[in-house]
Amino acid sequence: AYALPTGLVAHWRDTAEAAVRAAQAAPRDGYVHTQEHVLSAADFIVTLVVEATIHHLDLIAELADAVPPSAEGLQLTRCTITGLADLAGLTDLPIDRLGWDDATAVLKTTGRLPLTEGERATLGPPAERLPLIR
Repeated sequence: AYALPTGLVAHWRDTAEAAVRAAQAAPRDGYVHTQEHVLSAADFIVTLVVEATIHHLDLIAELADAVPPSAEGLQLTRCTITGLADLAGLTDLPIDRLGWDDATAVLKTTGRLPLTEGERATLGPPAERLPLIR
C-alpha cells in the first residue's frame, strides 16, 4: 500500500498522535468515539497498544538488528489475542501448549508467520480459524 516504508511511518505517526490525543482527552471512566465505534477509554488504549505492537512486528520483520516491541506490549497483545479466541468460541485453542514466546504467539495467531504441520496438529480444528487478527 506504500511505495516506501517512510510513507507507512509517516501515516502511522499521524494516526498514533491523533489516537494519543483522543486517549488523553477522555476521562478515565469515559468513552472514545473512533471509526464509527465507541470504546471505553481503557479499551481504546489497549487497542492502541495491540495495534502498535503488531505493526511494530510488521515493520521489523526483515530487520535482524531492529529493536523489538516492549515485553509489556507483547504480553498485552498475547492476552488480547487469547481473549479474542475465547470470544470467538475457541476456548480450546491450546496456544500455550506450543511453547511459543509472546512475539511468536502474536506472529502466528495473526497470520504473519505460517503454522507448521506440527503446530496445526497440536492446535487441531481451531487452527483453521486463524488468523484471529489481520
